[in-house]
Amino acid sequence: MNREHSIEIDAPAATVWAVFSDVVHWPDWTESVRRVVPFDAPTLVVGAQFTIEQPRLPKLVWQVTEIDPGRAWKWRSSSPGTTTVGWHEVVPIDDGRTRASQGIDQRGFLTPVVGLFTVRLTERYLAMESQGLKARSEQLHANDRAT
Repeated sequence: MNREHSIEIDAPAATVWAVFSDVVHWPDWTESVRRVVPFDAPTLVVGAQFTIEQPRLPKLVWQVTEIDPGRAWKWRSSSPGTTTVGWHEVVPIDDGRTRASQGIDQRGFLTPVVGLFTVRLTERYLAMESQGLKARSEQLHANDRAT
């Protein structure tokens, strides 16, 4: 199962990256995430692990597998019969605007069953996260311009 969502944000890529990559604070700007707890440091580095709690989903441990600072990262979570890779990307577009994209790729023999029960929720959560990221990034950018 593959799902993705993109959104254009009226804020520079550096601002969007600062919000998006600060995963511990995702619950501050999206209702799709209740809690993010780092195993070690709260920063995105290859090998870093985070426990994520989301409404209506089991608590999962995500491990960062790739990072291109300021631009993109991937992390992976495994559960019996399914491995999920989540990816996140920040791309400057024009006039100080940014396109933020994210998605998941689930694989494994239980993926069709898991997907049957979670596809709509996954799509809704990706959209909620994109909207929250947009609102928080634009708010921070507006505050920066006002000072």
